[in-house]
Amino acid sequence: MKSIRIIDSHTGGEPTRVVIEGGPDLGQGSMMERRERFASECDHYRSAVINEPRGSEMLVGALLCEPRNQECTAGVIFFNNVGMLGMCGHGTIGLIVTLAHLNRIRPGIHRLETPVGEVEAKLGEAGSVTLSNVSSFRQAKNIQPRVPGFKKIHGDVAWGGNWFFLCGDHELELPLENQPELTRVAELIRDSVHQAGFPEVDHVELIGKAVSSEADARNFVLCPGGAFDRSPCGTGTSAKLACLAAEGGLKPGQRWVQESITGSMFTAWYEIDPEQKGCVLPSLTGTAFITGETTLLIDEKDPLGWGFGTLH
Repeated sequence: MKSIRIIDSHTGGEPTRVVIEGGPDLGQGSMMERRERFASECDHYRSAVINEPRGSEMLVGALLCEPRNQECTAGVIFFNNVGMLGMCGHGTIGLIVTLAHLNRIRPGIHRLETPVGEVEAKLGEAGSVTLSNVSSFRQAKNIQPRVPGFKKIHGDVAWGGNWFFLCGDHELELPLENQPELTRVAELIRDSVHQAGFPEVDHVELIGKAVSSEADARNFVLCPGGAFDRSPCGTGTSAKLACLAAEGGLKPGQRWVQESITGSMFTAWYEIDPEQKGCVLPSLTGTAFITGETTLLIDEKDPLGWGFGTLH
């Protein structure tokens, strides 16, 4: 009988499942090397943790690892229902709250190793978490993919720890009850963006008018694997900041409040990256809450013991 100890949390409605014991041994390489080994040799662990019958497509997993840099609190590899992720903003907030729940950290600044670089997260006295994300930038401006059923849409391709296509002229409303149609359209957009020469894009972020008077914009984010982000999406918000900065629409240090399709919010801002031209250093603040802790059991006689994949 195989056992995997996990702690669940949610950040703005988006769940994170942190593997704290019983995960695969990925060696002592860099976090990127360990992520590649995770994907090539140990993908059954990902499936067991995230996919049915123990999980669902909305879950994001976080494998807690020993860092190579001893100045870091931990290393982490994020994954979802179809594969590995580079970075995950809401997941980082969930991880920090999980480590605090385990009494492994106290309020203050903590560095984390991820496959796409080191990030900092500040745990506040009241439980909020401020993430200082990886350097972010806009890769391409005003892309016009040919989307079936749409006369014309425009958008930008940007990096915020994952690759995004961000679009604001889709003419769709963004209430939660419209999620099935938003998912359908976002999948069409992603396919069209790939055909337009950007196969690296695996997230689509639709931007719309905020519902709350406290927010600057609302978003709907389609993630790899077909699930939608319940939170405002940390890497998506970082990509949005990079686009705003490139357009001169937001000054360094100026606050941007991003609202999700569920109404949860991140407060975000950026500073200019002094080391990489055209890049910004995004920060965002959010909160996460522990929702459960348990031990997953995998019976080797169970034909579905290691999970089964997405039904998309």
